[in-house]
Amino acid sequence: MQIVTVKDVEIGAGRLAVLAGPCVAESRELCLEIAGRMKEICRKLDLGYIFKASFDKANRSSITSYRGPGLEKGLEILEAVKREFDLPAVTDIHESWQAKEAAKTVDLLQIPAFLCRQTDLLIAAAETGRPVCVKKGQFLAPEDMAGVLKKLRQSNCSGVLLAERGTSFGYHNLTVDFRGLQTMREFGVPVVFDATHSVQLPGGLGTVSGGQRQFIPALSRAAAAVGIDAIFMEVHPDPDKALSDGANSLRLDDVEPILAKVKQIHDLA
Repeated sequence: MQIVTVKDVEIGAGRLAVLAGPCVAESRELCLEIAGRMKEICRKLDLGYIFKASFDKANRSSITSYRGPGLEKGLEILEAVKREFDLPAVTDIHESWQAKEAAKTVDLLQIPAFLCRQTDLLIAAAETGRPVCVKKGQFLAPEDMAGVLKKLRQSNCSGVLLAERGTSFGYHNLTVDFRGLQTMREFGVPVVFDATHSVQLPGGLGTVSGGQRQFIPALSRAAAAVGIDAIFMEVHPDPDKALSDGANSLRLDDVEPILAKVKQIHDLA
């Protein structure tokens, strides 16, 4: 198993890591609030923590939906979080030219599920020298991620994480095949379970996606039992007022007891 180091967080070495934050960097104040709370929770539970927020959500359902503060302001917010709390950070990129700019600030680059096979994007991310987390496409079988992994390795990527975030199951619905976690782990890289996007209902509310956040705890526990190296969560103090992905985001006040149970199962597994 390859150990992927993201600043001072080792993923794949046995200690569960958490990638968590708001879907988008709505404001500096919100990101600092969430980062501070999450750092304290993860410190208490002895979990590695990486702050997550997006500067742009380029694949929103509607052209009128909020996309984020943009690259420059978004990276400024991420830099403020890193400086204030001494945390590593991850953000997603949608275009090849964004990789080099984002890598100047963040410690881990994330490739969205819809773009997981975009060769030029993968190469650009790998060439930054930063480790890369790739979300498995909703349209791919887990074994198909071997091709994605090969593209990154042949581009001398410093470290790869593969993430499960649900598979399309009819219209406006996703399901998680937990066999995929084992399949991707057999590639010799750490696996991440995206607990909140896995309960998303893509486009389920017409102009925005819906979600079933009540299932986040159960799916998280199941993933930990199968075997994961990290868990990804979008969290927000008031998900119903979040500017993106609120329906499938976890309430910040609910995070600690859920992660405590996930850690117990992870350590046993």
